[in-house]
Amino acid sequence: MRSTSLASSAAPSAVERSPSVLGGAMIIGGTIVGAGMFSLPVVMSGLWFYGSVAVLVFAWFCTLHSGLMILEANLNYHEGASFSTITRDLLGRTWNRVNGLSIVFVLYTLTYAYISASGSVIHHTAHAMGLELSPRIGGLGFTLLVAFIVWLSTSAVSRMTTLVFGAKILAFFLTFGGLLSHVQPASLLNQSSGDSAYWPYLLVTLPFCLTSFGFHGNVPSLMKHYGKDPRRIRTCLLGGTLIALGLYLVWMLCSMGNIPREAFKDIAQRGGNIDVLISALGSRLDSANVDLLLTFFSNFAVACSFLGVTLGLFDYLADVLGFDDHPMGRLRTAAVTFLPPMLGGFLWPEGFIHAIGFAGLAATLWAVVTPALLARASRKRYGSPRYRVWGGMPMIVLVLFFGGLCAVSHLLFMLDALPVWR
Repeated sequence: MRSTSLASSAAPSAVERSPSVLGGAMIIGGTIVGAGMFSLPVVMSGLWFYGSVAVLVFAWFCTLHSGLMILEANLNYHEGASFSTITRDLLGRTWNRVNGLSIVFVLYTLTYAYISASGSVIHHTAHAMGLELSPRIGGLGFTLLVAFIVWLSTSAVSRMTTLVFGAKILAFFLTFGGLLSHVQPASLLNQSSGDSAYWPYLLVTLPFCLTSFGFHGNVPSLMKHYGKDPRRIRTCLLGGTLIALGLYLVWMLCSMGNIPREAFKDIAQRGGNIDVLISALGSRLDSANVDLLLTFFSNFAVACSFLGVTLGLFDYLADVLGFDDHPMGRLRTAAVTFLPPMLGGFLWPEGFIHAIGFAGLAATLWAVVTPALLARASRKRYGSPRYRVWGGMPMIVLVLFFGGLCAVSHLLFMLDALPVWR
């Protein structure tokens, strides 16, 4: 793949070194807004609508700034340098090993989650068309297609993500235009339920919110794509995360405005996978058109997030394993990237919700804690001459606090020490 380095001196290739900011924002937005969004109404049903809005905005703010902290530190290193390179240099080999394990665990877990989700969605889509296709076979076929696109190049992922994300936004507004017209204020205010306790369910939502704003593995990929241009990369991160936040808020309004709080208990008990939530919305509205649009939207959502997450994992593994960027090197990287989660998806096709939750625990380390520590160490060593995240030390402390709170919440959840709306 041709280098996009801004340090290259050939003037005629300036256009090639200046790819569209829209494409980068679409990679970020497409990575974030994927299958994980379908877990949000289920896990946040205890907190309900207004509490969910507050927590989502807080999670967006913290994860955006942790992503910008990765950018700040990464700008001091060569284009293509990943977490492994900058973490080893700034925080030491021991922290790098622990951080590397968490990165691989999260990205592999999310890849597995999206294989599981894609199988579920394709099975539901095929069933709506009168066809029978098992989730295992659907997930396997879809994964092979994504692997081929990622193998081609970052530019191929950017173009495909832009196309699919555009289609997803169109499907989103077509779908939720219908859902918005059916929103019941009484449902949003939870007037039909006698249980008005919401905040006890706050902590259990945090790891899922963190995972639902997971784009951090793509920051080094963007620097590889745009070169050392912090202004444009910052615009990509801000634009992509704001798009995601807006879509999430509309999604929460539509789902919680159409499905009563009590009904989410049954959805959670049935596993909370995408097809269960789609069926619940379709049955509430009794509309074949809405059910069809939701099915199309879920396909686009899975595709976007699948592409973005696996691109981040692909570039990380290529850097760690030292595979080159030629076709055979990329083929080896693709094999290491996709074969393990494909095997997991084939053996355990129904693990979507559980995988998203476990990813949130490990993501706390590399997507929140490590970026804050990298920014602090980078400022001490280099002074951050190219770019510095605003807020100084208080911002670093806030990001670390958010990460610690997410980690403690998930550990308490695993110990059954947190109330869950079921």
